[in-house]
Amino acid sequence: MRQAGTYSGILSGGISGRTGPHSLPLARIKKIMKKSGEDVKMISGEAPIVFSKACELFIKELTQRSWMVTMQGKRRTLNKEDVTSAVVATDIFDFLVNLVSEDSGNTVDATPLEMDTFTSSS
Repeated sequence: MRQAGTYSGILSGGISGRTGPHSLPLARIKKIMKKSGEDVKMISGEAPIVFSKACELFIKELTQRSWMVTMQGKRRTLNKEDVTSAVVATDIFDFLVNLVSEDSGNTVDATPLEMDTFTSSS
């Protein structure tokens, strides 16, 4: 029997008892990983788990930054333009700028977001 390893902390938690410990479906992640290249034949059991956690953290960060743009606009509904503004205003999301620029025909306010507002509370 295999012992809980380095990633055992990742395995705990989750949305609810019915959905399992992962927010994103591991089978779909594994399928995407296999389609990423012809040379990918086998994927270790831990890789989709780590990738799932990385995706969760990415989504959380993008959502928090988008929500700050929404709050700066004195609104309570997060819009597509808020996500675009958050991407443009944040250096670490530079790889997404072309993607969000194609989708939006509007000009985007590139006001830098304060990093102090994003403290890790979890």
